[in-house]
Parts: sequence; C-alpha cells; structure tokens
Amino acid sequence: MATDVANELKEVDSVEVTTIMDNYTDVLLRNAPGVTRPPLAIKGNIPDDALLAEHGLSLMITVKRDKESHCILFDCGYTKIGVPHNMEILGVDPRQIEAIVLSHGHMDHSGALYPIAKSLDKSIPLILHPDAFISPRFFGLDDGRKLIFPQTLIREDIEKNTDLKIVEEKSPSLLTDNMIAVTGEVERVTEFEKGLPNASMERNGKIEPDMILDDQSLVIKVKDKGLVIISGCGHAGIINTVFYARKITGIDNIHAVLGGFHLSGPIFEPIIEKTIIEFKKINPAVIVPMHCTGWEAIKRFSEEFPSSFVLNSVGTRINF
Repeated sequence: MATDVANELKEVDSVEVTTIMDNYTDVLLRNAPGVTRPPLAIKGNIPDDALLAEHGLSLMITVKRDKESHCILFDCGYTKIGVPHNMEILGVDPRQIEAIVLSHGHMDHSGALYPIAKSLDKSIPLILHPDAFISPRFFGLDDGRKLIFPQTLIREDIEKNTDLKIVEEKSPSLLTDNMIAVTGEVERVTEFEKGLPNASMERNGKIEPDMILDDQSLVIKVKDKGLVIISGCGHAGIINTVFYARKITGIDNIHAVLGGFHLSGPIFEPIIEKTIIEFKKINPAVIVPMHCTGWEAIKRFSEEFPSSFVLNSVGTRINF
C-alpha cells in the first residue's frame, strides 16, 4: 500500500542540515542568520588538518519535534576517505545515524557507503530506489566508446559485508517516525528538464536510455514555515522535484530548496535561466545550491536571489 504522505508526514519544529561533503570548501566564510560555518581555530589554534572537498555530496540531517530528535545521512560522497575524514574533523559521530538515504546510484553519492557502514554500532536501513543497483551505466560517445560509471553499489556485497538493511522503494515513503519523506521516483512534467542526455544503461541484457529514475529527494514539513526540499543531484529536474514535493504533501509553500540542481556544464547551462524563472515563481525563503549546480548557475542564483541565496561549503550547518 502506498504511503499517504499528505496525511502522515508530521510537522517538525526544526531541521538542521550539516554539509559533510560538497564540491567547495572555504574556511573564511562568515556566519549568517541560520547559517553556521566551521571555525578557523579550534581551542585557540588553527588545526593542522582540514576539511576536504570533492565532486560529491553528503548531508547530515537532524529533525526535532517536541522532545524527539532523529538523524539521518543523505548520500555518502565520492571517495572512500572524504566523508569519514570530514566527520572526524567536524566531530560528527556516525553512530547517531538512524538511516542512510541515497539520492541515486551514482558514484559521487555512494562512494563512502562501506566505510560509513563499518563505523556503525547497529543495523540501520539503507533507503534507495531499485534502479540504484543497475550496472553498467554509461555515456555513449560519438566515436562509439563508452564512459562507464564505476559500480559502487552491489547488493550482494552490501548484504554480505555490512549490517545495513536494504529498503528498495519507488514510491514516496516516510522515515524517522514520519518526520522525513523520501519522494521516491519523481514525476517529470517540465518541458526543459530532460534528465541526463546521452546516458544509457543495460537492463536485462538490453541497452536503453538511462532516465535515472532512481533520482529521489527528501521533503520535510517545518512548523510555521513550509517545506524544506533537499536534492542530491536533481537528475529528475529540480523544478520537477519541487512540483512533486508539492503534489505528494499537498503543501504549496516552499521554505527552502537545497542540494544539487545539476545545472553545470554545456548541456545544462542553457536551462539555467528557465530554472531561475521557475524559482522566482516558487519564491523560497532560502536557496542553497550545492554540488553539481555549477559555478555559472550558482552565480546567477546569487544575483537573482540576494536575500535568500546561501553559498554552501563543507562543514556549513544550516538551521530551519
């Protein structure tokens, strides 16, 4: 039976999002209302180790309602070392994680899954779309060559070598006592968001276009504010994702949109302005583009939304 997110998603008092991994790090950024940067000095000294950035994403998300608090990890970065290293530097104890949600199966969101799993002291769910396990996935080049995505998710390896409980779900679902919604497969309705062109995959021995149906996001309903939407890469389209979050929750007011918007590079830069136009209609109070959003799009968001834009960096903590 499908989850009735509109009626079952609980309102939370607050959300805290800590960036464990992103593409950018800057130890000199200032704090701002609701935004806390990692300190330059620790115990009065500049440390001899530093936070790492990579082409990947990992977010620690904590929700609170009354006296109840829950913590999940959304995505696991690219390399095996980056996320565990940054957790140690930030003083984040992975044992507090109650669930891991993967936005999709690409390597820059699942790379540190195994070392994170081995650092846990209990069995927790791993929530992902069934297509996250599909391999091979690749880009087809004009000369016939294939650029194959590294396979970082192998079901049998996870079952054998970790205590994670695999939960495969295509439809919207709820976790942490119904305080966080996972969108599952996102409906594609905009005319300009086309997924990942030239991406292909092999399913049941046949080559077909890879629509990246495993792309999913998180949705949280915050008291007196509205929805906070957290995207991994936004391969389904960040505007599609916002529209779908509204549909499954029945809530129109969008307080914040953060995460990867996948607007980087020559294929996606032509749709930056259309995305900006739609964001103006949505009018979030907070916009935090990360990861694959890309410099050109991030610059445009900073120009068009000066009061709501937040420049993200590794170690940043945002409170709603």
